[in-house]
Amino acid sequence: MKNHILVIFGGMSREHEISLLSAANVIKHLSEEKYNVIMVGITKSGQWMRYRGSVEDIKSGAWSDHPLNLTANISQDRSIKGLIVLDEEKVSIEPVDVVIPVLHGKNGEDGKLQGLLEISGIPFVGCGTASSANCMDKVITDIILRNVGIKKANLVWFYFKEYEKNPEEIIKKIELNLKKYPLFVKPSNSGSSVGISHVKNREELKEAIFLAAEEDHKILVEESIDGKELECAVLGNKDLIASVVGEIEPLNGFYDYNAKYLDNTSALHIPARIDDNISDKIREIALKAYKTMGCTGLARIDFFLRSKDNEIILNEINSLPGFTDISMYPKLMDKMKIPLNKLLDKLISLALERDENDG
Repeated sequence: MKNHILVIFGGMSREHEISLLSAANVIKHLSEEKYNVIMVGITKSGQWMRYRGSVEDIKSGAWSDHPLNLTANISQDRSIKGLIVLDEEKVSIEPVDVVIPVLHGKNGEDGKLQGLLEISGIPFVGCGTASSANCMDKVITDIILRNVGIKKANLVWFYFKEYEKNPEEIIKKIELNLKKYPLFVKPSNSGSSVGISHVKNREELKEAIFLAAEEDHKILVEESIDGKELECAVLGNKDLIASVVGEIEPLNGFYDYNAKYLDNTSALHIPARIDDNISDKIREIALKAYKTMGCTGLARIDFFLRSKDNEIILNEINSLPGFTDISMYPKLMDKMKIPLNKLLDKLISLALERDENDG
């Protein structure tokens, strides 16, 4: 019997379009022999739609205007464990065995959807509610990982309301603690480098703080690390696999949203151009961070390797990394001889395994 796999895509975050590309790639690689794939898209305004059109229309964004779309939502009643679909006055229920939430950023990667699924009792791919929320919040991640001895970049964080009340005091605190420019300014809760700026002076810093505040009320300013940008993919619940280390070589500034997904201005090196000893250490730290943050299913751990002293500095943890055809997570796993179709099989298996253990 086929498992009923619900793929959710879109969402209300700034990463809506990337979710569409990731979802299309995931759906294309789900075995039709093993799975009955159910597709639900969330519009930018938050409307959930049962979608029955083509994968290509998901990629283009045309899915939201499909004439057969029906309003749908996940039942929170654990006796149902399915999707409630509304067709005028008729209500139908489609059973769901596992959810693959192919959503990036707010309302998809930050624990909110995971909380809904945990209440509903439906197994899902990826990290749980608390882990997702903690990984999404860069300040909380920093506090937790520093506590177990994992090296992070120096930072100063504050609430935007505090900045509005006394901007000069906040600026002075930043410059006193971080010493020199350039600096990175980031919203504490965002993904795919949305709202992040690389600033070279005080005036740019002020502008960047307002840009970050459009994404989150909590803002951090971080030292700029001169070095290689490295990534490690982790897979598993208890028996973990840490991939080979990959390297991002930005060819136009830093590895921002456009470089990741739109303008193809970064080169990927798999494996990374680093010594084997450093690679082994990065994989070890990645596993430690994954366990410390309570991750399950999958996560991509991002690092810097500082040029001046080869210090390994953990940048961030992505609990729902991109699955586009140029995304690093599936590429790293493919290098481990786990192609995307097998990777999806494994992620579904891990979701069911975690559900059994939690039950």
